[in-house]
Amino acid sequence: MDAPGRRFALPAWSAVLALAVCAPLLRRGFTLGYDMVFAPRQYFVPDALGLGSTLPRSVPADAAVALATTVLPGDIVQKIVLLLALFAAALGAGRLVPTEHLGTRLVAATTYAWTPYVAERLFIGHWPLLLTYACLPWIAAAGLGVRAHEPNSLPRLVLASAAAVLTPPGGLLAAAVMVVSAGSRRLWQTIPIALALNLPWLVPTFLNAGGTFSDPAGVTAFSARAESWGPALLSVLGLGGIWNAETVPGSRAMPLVPVLTLVVVAIAVAGLRPLARRWGKAPVWSLSLLGVAGVLLASLATLPGGTALLTAATRYLPGAGLLRDAQKWVAWWALPLALGFALAVEAAAAQLKTGRGRIALATAAIALPLVTMPDLAWGGWGRLGTARYPDDWRAVSEVLGDRPGDVLALPLSAFRGFAWNDGRTQLDPAPRALPKPVLMDDTLQVGDERIAGEDPRIGDVRAATSARELTDAGIGWILVEHGTPGYVDPRLLADATPVWSGEWLTLYRTPGVPPVKGISWTPALVANGVALGLLCVALLCRMLPMRTLGRGRISPPRKE
Repeated sequence: MDAPGRRFALPAWSAVLALAVCAPLLRRGFTLGYDMVFAPRQYFVPDALGLGSTLPRSVPADAAVALATTVLPGDIVQKIVLLLALFAAALGAGRLVPTEHLGTRLVAATTYAWTPYVAERLFIGHWPLLLTYACLPWIAAAGLGVRAHEPNSLPRLVLASAAAVLTPPGGLLAAAVMVVSAGSRRLWQTIPIALALNLPWLVPTFLNAGGTFSDPAGVTAFSARAESWGPALLSVLGLGGIWNAETVPGSRAMPLVPVLTLVVVAIAVAGLRPLARRWGKAPVWSLSLLGVAGVLLASLATLPGGTALLTAATRYLPGAGLLRDAQKWVAWWALPLALGFALAVEAAAAQLKTGRGRIALATAAIALPLVTMPDLAWGGWGRLGTARYPDDWRAVSEVLGDRPGDVLALPLSAFRGFAWNDGRTQLDPAPRALPKPVLMDDTLQVGDERIAGEDPRIGDVRAATSARELTDAGIGWILVEHGTPGYVDPRLLADATPVWSGEWLTLYRTPGVPPVKGISWTPALVANGVALGLLCVALLCRMLPMRTLGRGRISPPRKE
């Protein structure tokens, strides 16, 4: 293959992988399933900046989407996000692997992008985690540049992390890769950068420190689970093991999967030696140990004593709720797994005498993830699709005016199942589709476990017996969503005034004037301003010809 062909082969293959998954999602309309909720127009309500009454779990992701939907329709924003996440994951891993062989880059790209982690997080709707996962190879590459004292590497590290820090888990995943790839001698630079980029969710979390405890019952309910005959730890080693069985690809239950997982892991471990020869031992050991820590943390609730430890942490440590659904931390293991596997395949191919044999081996390695998990393709073989919001949502948004008070969404449930979305389980879209703060019951039912929500106001709503009591609790509107399972207490509507009604939604106004709780926007705005300012400075440094920074000799990577 000629030089131009080689240059474009990796981006082209990355685009093929992204389209193979997202092609059916490119029709106009929204992909709504589980936690994946985009709206035609999202608004800058207090919750988008973490200033609501619950934990800032989707901060600053909601603010970023609100900003994006002022320019583009929400469904276009969603399609760009999903395509970009899958494309950038494959391209980043392919570029990161230290090799001159195109086949090795393609193996690394496929092994990193076509994984149970990507499939399960896509099916459960955790799009910010997919963006974080896509950023990790780019963060690692920039961090290695910082370790090697490359000019302008710090701005590159900041920009590589921009899309990764849209949620607290994503911010922590990115910060750890940033720190270990840049090395201990660069902590004075990487830790301040990580803190500054994560300020948008750190500040509201600390301001709401009294409400940062989660239900300890979530430890068991959200623990990693076995996907085949092997233990949960083995599923996690293969980058799977998510707690929600409904979001697991059916191919993960095949009896051969645990055996293949052990084989791939063994090959990847063997490939870490050539990786260490090219990068140096320190970064490879650091990245590998971080990956092992991710595996152990993801599996902790399934190991002896792990449940008791996590339960105690959740009960007594503020913010320890981040440890529930701990399988997300296995993203740290994905990089050494993909890079090690690709370089081991390259080493094995070098022992073959014919070019045809080397091509066949690389092709088999590329095909392995695709063949063993074919049901990631085509939106999970039709698992995901698109739907259009009924006009009721636009009409209700227009009716909601300047009258004070939040919106209460009924029935009291976080999840819906609308016929207009083919009955798929989806998070209530009201908090992201309406221009006012929406209060919904965030209690979760996971199997037989009932996990208490994190919004303290929902207790007042459950105790209310009339719309007047809701008004006293700060509720100015009641939105009843039709065609979805759940019970609506008629007493809450008896003295409320209907102001709009359609096939799918009915909007009521509560009696009287609800009290307005003052919100201090300054801390959140300052936190977001600092993070945005850092990104702008980094972008400016990358755009301007900073030749003076590059004068002199570039020091080679130092082994630490």
